[in-house]
Amino acid sequence: MKRFPFLVIVLAFLFTEVHSQDSATQTSGWRLDKAHSRVQFGIQHMVISEVTGVFKEFDISLNSVKEDFSDGQVEATIKVESINTENERRDNHLKSDDFFNADKFPEIKFKSTKFEKTTDNAYKIYGDLTIRDVTKPVVFDAILNGSVKSQRGVVSGWKATLSVNRFDYNLKWDRTIETGGLVAGETVTITLNLEFQKPSAS
Repeated sequence: MKRFPFLVIVLAFLFTEVHSQDSATQTSGWRLDKAHSRVQFGIQHMVISEVTGVFKEFDISLNSVKEDFSDGQVEATIKVESINTENERRDNHLKSDDFFNADKFPEIKFKSTKFEKTTDNAYKIYGDLTIRDVTKPVVFDAILNGSVKSQRGVVSGWKATLSVNRFDYNLKWDRTIETGGLVAGETVTITLNLEFQKPSAS
């Protein structure tokens, strides 16, 4: 019988720990609203124009305890197979080993290492970008468009952009036109328009 109060204390401690962890998750975790989010890219075509496309399947998490997001953490996973430029032949080429090799490297990944707030609503998001079998440090330029309250909680809107050299990630197709320029340019611009929701505390 003397052990019973001790058991109660242990159980109470464990419950408190679990509750604290759940509360921290609710406080810091933002859920991606995929219906109002878009992962887009653009690349120069034959020097004189631009081709754009999207990835339709992606998952992006945002965690931040501070209201100004200066302690933000982001992780993103993009499914290469979901690439869409509204041209099936081109999409299949992009999935081939000339570019992404979707069969061998099915995901593009990003994990942030630091959020740097540069102005009231502008940020530098540092992190590691993995495409194919190559991981390199990159910096997104991000804008916090604002946060508003809704019936479902708080909604936060973001736009982030990044330019990378595709040859750095072994997207190696290098056919040229008669004047010597690349059919598909070497610089790829990635644009993320994202909405996140934080549910109201119950």
